[in-house]
Amino acid sequence: MSDEHEHHHHGHEAPEAVDAGSQALAEALRSSFAIVKVVMLLMVAAFFGSGFFQVGPSEKAVILRFGKPVGEGRGALLGPGLHWSFPYPIDEVRKIPISENQTVTSTTGWYFTTPEQELSGEELPASASLNPAIDGYAITADRNIVHLRATLNYHIDDPIAYVFNFASASNSIQNMLNNALLFTAARYNVDDILINKKTEFQNAVEVRVTDLTDREHLGIVIDHGQVQVQSVAPRQLQDVFNRVTIARQNQSKQFNEANGYHDKTLLNAAAQASAITTQAAAASANYVKAIQADAKAFTDVLPAFEANQNLFAQQKVAETMALVLTNVQDKIFLPERADGQSRELRLMLNREPPQPKSATANP
Repeated sequence: MSDEHEHHHHGHEAPEAVDAGSQALAEALRSSFAIVKVVMLLMVAAFFGSGFFQVGPSEKAVILRFGKPVGEGRGALLGPGLHWSFPYPIDEVRKIPISENQTVTSTTGWYFTTPEQELSGEELPASASLNPAIDGYAITADRNIVHLRATLNYHIDDPIAYVFNFASASNSIQNMLNNALLFTAARYNVDDILINKKTEFQNAVEVRVTDLTDREHLGIVIDHGQVQVQSVAPRQLQDVFNRVTIARQNQSKQFNEANGYHDKTLLNAAAQASAITTQAAAASANYVKAIQADAKAFTDVLPAFEANQNLFAQQKVAETMALVLTNVQDKIFLPERADGQSRELRLMLNREPPQPKSATANP
């Protein structure tokens, strides 16, 4: 009896225990699902919240949805401000600087140097000859070698073309700059590149790279004067080029001095010619005036001469003699003789004055 009663008692407790466990498990599952829902909501909120992005005042942005732009043409460009997109990997945001200048530097034509040396300004000593494996150079029209390096500044005008037409537009621009540098160097002599026509050569490089970028529709704008070219002679021949440069400077100095002397001589000759011409004109005018005065004087006395020639002649002789004898110390006047014959005047002139007789001299 006791065993049956005990067994019957345990048979009644088992279902109650199972119900309590199930209820606890259900409550645990409900709590877990609630936590999972909250976490999922937070994850969804974080997922969508991570899609917000900011576009700067000098930027444009393009949303790529599974690799393709959202929108067509310039309508795909997003301006400055806050925007939203699906997070990666659904969407990808590409920001593009618009007004900011971009810079690219040529990678060919310059001798080997490291970035650290570029920053410090220190250069390795030149080797005996160029190493084609690491040293860049350009060949000129007169078959000389020169080192060239160019820097190009540009800004993006068509972001769609710049971003999507090429895998890397900046690399394409760099290749075109290298092309323009070598292409233009082959059309100039080394002296023109280094000394005589540096500005013209730089402008020619700019024209070439502009033509190439426009032809490929890269979507960039290169303003005039935005290409800077640095050119140097091979370091192995620097002393020779220096001597040639000094010789050219001396030649230029001699030419300048000769031109200065030439200009000075012409100015002096012109001044002398002007002075001589002025003096001649003044002398001519004075001479003409004197002749005119003499002619007037003769014209004025002509009536008196025609009226009595002898009297006029005697008057003029008297006037002339008065002028001639003004400063004469001794004057002797010989009147005419009554018979009309001329008088003879004899003067004894001693070269030396007579010596006074001495008191002791013999009589």
